[in-house]
Amino acid sequence: MKTLAFFNNKCGVGKTSLVYHLAWMFMERGLNVLAVDLDPQANLTAMFLDEERLERLWPDSDHPETVYGAIQPIQDGTGDIGQAHLERIAEGLHLIPGDLELSRFEDKLSDAWPRCHDGDGAAFRAISAFYRLARKGGDQCMADIILIDVGPNLGAINRAALIASDYVAVPLGADLFSLQGLRNLGPTLRAWRKGWEARLPSKPSGLDMPGGLMEPIGYIVSQHGVLESRPVKSYQRWLNRIPLTYRESVLGKKTAQTPKPEKDNYALALLKHYRSLISMAMDAHKPIFALKSADGAIGSHIEAVHACHEDFLNLAKKIADRINIAKREE
Repeated sequence: MKTLAFFNNKCGVGKTSLVYHLAWMFMERGLNVLAVDLDPQANLTAMFLDEERLERLWPDSDHPETVYGAIQPIQDGTGDIGQAHLERIAEGLHLIPGDLELSRFEDKLSDAWPRCHDGDGAAFRAISAFYRLARKGGDQCMADIILIDVGPNLGAINRAALIASDYVAVPLGADLFSLQGLRNLGPTLRAWRKGWEARLPSKPSGLDMPGGLMEPIGYIVSQHGVLESRPVKSYQRWLNRIPLTYRESVLGKKTAQTPKPEKDNYALALLKHYRSLISMAMDAHKPIFALKSADGAIGSHIEAVHACHEDFLNLAKKIADRINIAKREE
């Protein structure tokens, strides 16, 4: 069971859409997939589920079937994590639903981080809550891969979510803000990894703890403008700077020469903007590459649907290779 988080502290880079589409694509490739929504905005949950189901998940009272419901005993100081509730999306695809209430957990996690140095069992239970919840859910649905969506910030919730991850993929836009995000993200990941390694020797016995590997596997550039099959100049300028910034900031490598993004081994994908198909897919509660004529995908849209399928199939294959996971039939 491999755990992969998609993380960038800049919003609007297509992070949640990536997790959603890859969850479907990995399922299509024969893997059991668990998606975990650890973004307090819960956008991934809203993509998977219709409004009627969301209303039942998020009533005015308690939310026992969400991620917040599962960690609420820790938040309230009354116990440990509860059972992981899984929403069955399709055969081989499940979701641990997100919750806007999750933002309440931020202060608890901030307070727990320094107390781990003292071997405080409650602090370790809080920091490891997401990891243990994801593992519980993964065991329930026999997941081959767990995909984690997080919010666009460098706060305590994301630190705990990233510590729970074996691997990290970085979604980007081809712009100045994404480059600045990379410069912040790399040192932060290294600091979190080092900080967790320093705390692990103090962990209480008998409590399952994450390794905090957070190994970067590459970046994905989403929603770049296209003119005659090439990114327009305003995007190309920033796109060309990503390989160097990724190496220096995320990997901590100094290098004199870097390849173009199209040839960069760390570039997992350069994805097009599918424009009107995005809203069509959201209305249908389907990934773009699963749209049919009955959903409104007719004429030139059909070609774009097929292109999207090819893009995400190639991306899923590349990620599977990076994290050493194969289709079940393989």
